[in-house]
Amino acid sequence: MNSTSSIALSGMQAAQQQLQAAAHNVANVATPGFRRQEVQQRAQPQGGVTTELQRAQAEGAALEADVVAQLQAKNAYLANLSVFKTADRMAGALLDRTA
Repeated sequence: MNSTSSIALSGMQAAQQQLQAAAHNVANVATPGFRRQEVQQRAQPQGGVTTELQRAQAEGAALEADVVAQLQAKNAYLANLSVFKTADRMAGALLDRTA
């Protein structure tokens, strides 16, 4: 199993990629023939997540889905950041006790 910090970091990176893809889709909503970017996330057996960027099968916008994806990515990033900070504080407290 990976450390709590590395699991939280992978979640932050996945959220960042989702936010970038959604922003890219919104920026290109009026581009003729545009196919949206979609981020596929997969849980890792040892903990954490990996992502894969894909193009949508069909052309066209899904502005509502992209706005929701941006909000979800923001919240996922903040949640993982909180885990990362808590793990850091806990490690610091453990080191203070053993020193």
